[in-house]
Amino acid sequence: MELSVIIINWNTRELVLECMDSVYRTTEGLDFEVILVDNGSTDGSVDAVRRRFPQAVVVANPENLGFAGACNRGVERARGRYLAILNSDTVLTPSSLKTLVEFMDANPRVAICAPQLLNMDGTLQNSIANLPTLATELLNKSLLRRLFPERYPGKELRIETPVEVESVIGACMVIRKKALDEVGGFDEDYFFFLEETDLCVRMHRNGWKVVFHPGVRVYHLQGASAKRVNTRARVEYWRSRYIFFKKHRTPLEMALLKTGLLLKAFVDWLFYLLLNVVTLFSSERFRDRLTLYSTILAWHLKGCPAGWGLKGGG
Repeated sequence: MELSVIIINWNTRELVLECMDSVYRTTEGLDFEVILVDNGSTDGSVDAVRRRFPQAVVVANPENLGFAGACNRGVERARGRYLAILNSDTVLTPSSLKTLVEFMDANPRVAICAPQLLNMDGTLQNSIANLPTLATELLNKSLLRRLFPERYPGKELRIETPVEVESVIGACMVIRKKALDEVGGFDEDYFFFLEETDLCVRMHRNGWKVVFHPGVRVYHLQGASAKRVNTRARVEYWRSRYIFFKKHRTPLEMALLKTGLLLKAFVDWLFYLLLNVVTLFSSERFRDRLTLYSTILAWHLKGCPAGWGLKGGG
């Protein structure tokens, strides 16, 4: 089999049905299978998928294993030479997966190839990700992309042909299964966020290439699962950053990151506290931001335990 399409879902029933419909509607000329990995959804996702797409393989995890864990369970069932990993909030365009597979067939050292992601109105999303550094995590990413577009490529940089990159956004990516087996699959220390970035690092270290293909376009609703639990998702993102730095950066860089982020969080907490005290400027948005930074600071005071983010709400 050429391609195994692995879709990860957590309580996004209507989105995952639309995603799977787009896979069957647009993927022609390939011998492929579709594998839905559900992370303990309670919204009827599994039953809905089984009714509408009886030909699909369904892996129903009893609990939320996180994105990396779900991907690995899907890979265990996959028979394809290539693996297309999709978020449930993506919608494919015609021949998108076929084009990526053909490109990788022609370039045997490419381990991961990802498309240009689009908002539903057709505008561009950032599809290339830099590896996290002190600069990317402590400074404004948008400003870095505008000031140094070649070093920090974003949607503002017009790329016309496939280009090798540090990392890609993992909402949609095709992975060579041989390469994934070689590096040991997704690292399940990450629950949600940066698992694809970690994978790209390990691919590079093993001599493989990671490529962004601007000629292939895929719609992405952008973080549907994470948006539903914003504060918990943000805590999980902080946790993933610390895991990445612990694995791939020096102890000094880890200490500087934690100090810098904590200082920024405290300043933001104080800022929104003052705004909420001044009744004239009080709003639901300000209260939400105060709750966010209060939660992040409390999480640090507790020693940054696992289970405060999405993992605890699975």
